[in-house]
Amino acid sequence: MAINFRNYTNQAGITKDYYLVRDFLIKLGYCEYTYVRWDWMATHGYLDKSALANIGIWMENNEIVGVATFDCSLGKGFCLTLPDYAYLKKEMLLYSEGKLSKQGSFEIVIQDKDIVFQEIASKFNYVATENRELDSIFYLDQTPTDYQLPEGFHITTMQETFDIKQYGSVLWKGFNHERDGEGEFKFTKEMEQQGKEEMLRPNVELDLKVAVVAPNGNFVSYCGMWFDKEARYAVIEPVATDPEYRRMGLGKAAVLEGIRRVGEKGAKIALVGSSQQFYYSIGLRPYSSSTIWRKKR
Repeated sequence: MAINFRNYTNQAGITKDYYLVRDFLIKLGYCEYTYVRWDWMATHGYLDKSALANIGIWMENNEIVGVATFDCSLGKGFCLTLPDYAYLKKEMLLYSEGKLSKQGSFEIVIQDKDIVFQEIASKFNYVATENRELDSIFYLDQTPTDYQLPEGFHITTMQETFDIKQYGSVLWKGFNHERDGEGEFKFTKEMEQQGKEEMLRPNVELDLKVAVVAPNGNFVSYCGMWFDKEARYAVIEPVATDPEYRRMGLGKAAVLEGIRRVGEKGAKIALVGSSQQFYYSIGLRPYSSSTIWRKKR
């Protein structure tokens, strides 16, 4: 059958195309751009909605066999295909150069084990850079999920305590926005609406959005967990701890509680897009790597 190309919809949010691409990513299995990365982007506040139609889709028999996409903003591309359609990556790379670049700047993420795509990129004058994306893995059947919280602290979830303000605050502080000079967290109606769009939507399970609560009632550490039984693996995203509460075991508790919960739902492994020592120290191990390639200058 012929391969047909079309663009993704220009409509943001949970659309028919969103589901089609998500189903493709789950069928594809683990890769440099997981189904969770897609879920996270779909309603992310930093998503460049004006660029959605730049995403390219290759289809056969009304099913997606390849996708060329970005992650929230243009400038960095991902060319993904089902195993039997890797030959499309040449066409996809050329497409991405033109449609996924940002002000003439473009880079492509290639898994280090994808020798075929590396060869294609090389023929078009791309070279590997020192910039990499590293994933780590937690094997639930090999590593315990035990943890202890300091006295007065407790675990909650967004299902038990649906508080968008606290959620926004712990992410703002945990990602060092205050320390980097962006000012104190200010909760607005726009933030509240954005938080609800992220949380109250399909493929988000509020009982997997775990927070550690301090004695004063504030969320001080947070771990978002994602799991789909068809994908068979869970993903950790995002994790943040208020700087005033670090080195107390709170981030460890939030992550391990999240992993324990996905284990109860059937997950055997949990992945995170990071190689930070924090994750290794609580039981995750190096798993996979990708490299960012750019054209020679």
